[in-house]
Amino acid sequence: MVTLEAALLPSKLKLSSPLPQEINTFFLGTATRKKKKNEAIVPVARLLGPAVFEASKLKVVYLGVKNEENLPRTYTLTHCDITSKLTLSISQTINTSQLQGWYHRLQRDEVVGVWKKIKGKMSLHVHCHISGGHFLLDPLAKLRYYIFCKELPVVLKAFVHGDVLFKNCPELQEALVWVYFHSNIPEFNKVECWGPLYLASGE
Repeated sequence: MVTLEAALLPSKLKLSSPLPQEINTFFLGTATRKKKKNEAIVPVARLLGPAVFEASKLKVVYLGVKNEENLPRTYTLTHCDITSKLTLSISQTINTSQLQGWYHRLQRDEVVGVWKKIKGKMSLHVHCHISGGHFLLDPLAKLRYYIFCKELPVVLKAFVHGDVLFKNCPELQEALVWVYFHSNIPEFNKVECWGPLYLASGE
């Protein structure tokens, strides 16, 4: 595993609230998404069709954190196309051992979520790899962006269902969700606010 200081956020992405300054090594791209003059902080993603979460297909692994005292905390979520199983690691750092092997290196379908406290308010920062890293992903950038948008409610439901933190701190359902799409193609290298967690997850 690596520390967040060595692994997460691109330094040039900017929002209306200050962001952590960690160096991004998992996700490519540092383009800034400029906020339009009258743009409100509301969910900007619109999905076609339902995203279904199946709790029986979720495996949760705690790595040194179990309660609300262990903040900030990090989610590492991976999916297996063959078994349709989801694996969620909950720790204080990215679980890089979960991302080893040719399948994950080729697919890059992992999702990383990080809780942060900014100006006294908790927010969830979710990271998705759209393209970059190897040439096979570039032609699929538009499709991958759509798939990530389609499946993110399932990802967020997995976070909520899998982490005991929400039983102890139900108010976190009101926290804003910021989604970082990382790509070497400017069109798909952006940050979106999906609104409060309970809405972004489709609850």
